Amino acid sequence: MPGVRAPALARLWHQLRSARRCSLAACPGRDRSAALHPLWQSPLTIPGGTRQSPINIQWRDSVYDPFLKPLTISYDPTTCLHIWNNGYSFLVEFDDSTDRSVIVGGPLENQYRLKQFHFHWGAINDWGSEHTVDSKFYPAELHLVHWNAVEYPSFEEAVMEGNGLAVIGVFLKDTVIEFDVFDPSCLIPSCPDYWTYAGSLTTPPLTESVTWIIKKKPIEVDEDQLEAFRRLLFTSDGEEEKRMVDNFRPLQPLMDRTVRASFQVRQRLPARGQRQERGAELPLL
Repeated sequence: MPGVRAPALARLWHQLRSARRCSLAACPGRDRSAALHPLWQSPLTIPGGTRQSPINIQWRDSVYDPFLKPLTISYDPTTCLHIWNNGYSFLVEFDDSTDRSVIVGGPLENQYRLKQFHFHWGAINDWGSEHTVDSKFYPAELHLVHWNAVEYPSFEEAVMEGNGLAVIGVFLKDTVIEFDVFDPSCLIPSCPDYWTYAGSLTTPPLTESVTWIIKKKPIEVDEDQLEAFRRLLFTSDGEEEKRMVDNFRPLQPLMDRTVRASFQVRQRLPARGQRQERGAELPLL
């Protein structure tokens, strides 16, 4: 599939570079754990927390749940309001006053409205995603944040409740393909498979209110787009420039939680250079 130039995203990157609002300093290094963003330096966990995010998803330890339904996504691009830099990422916010951009099904009992989406990324392609799969990092991770408008009157109230939020996590993989249009629907992989678990926000207040839906397949993003993320700044105008990179929270313990899968879990393909054991099954793709 040939690369497609995306003028809408080019305009987006221009807006990102000019929308520096907050001042949070960070010192990126070449080691993923060398320097934590101040947002996650304290606390790394919350007292008594039992369902913190992100986590490492162990492919073979996830449990196939035949009762998990397909996730239905219905986004209206006209509900997009604005984009802004909040000092540790950038947000694209949506009008959530009505049910025009919603998700339903999957592990969810109610319909959830889209509030915003944002990204987490690393200084280099060796890391950047918050969640990992079998300890593998991706260069970046997209989070589409939704709230339960059936049971709660506002996003702010939903944030504080156990079933208040639903976040779709999508890994970004470095290839030569670019997004064609600026529409949240184009950010969702066509593969319906996902993992789901009960977790938390990965930014303060770290409330344990999130049903995580992590898509199995990554989406493909051009290297230039990843570099556009890395050209953003933590700092405000007039301050010493500090690149906005490594804006992810460290992995949290799984504890006694179960990660459920919407697909049959089989042994993964062997790593490059490793021999496939006789009789081992390949994953369903």
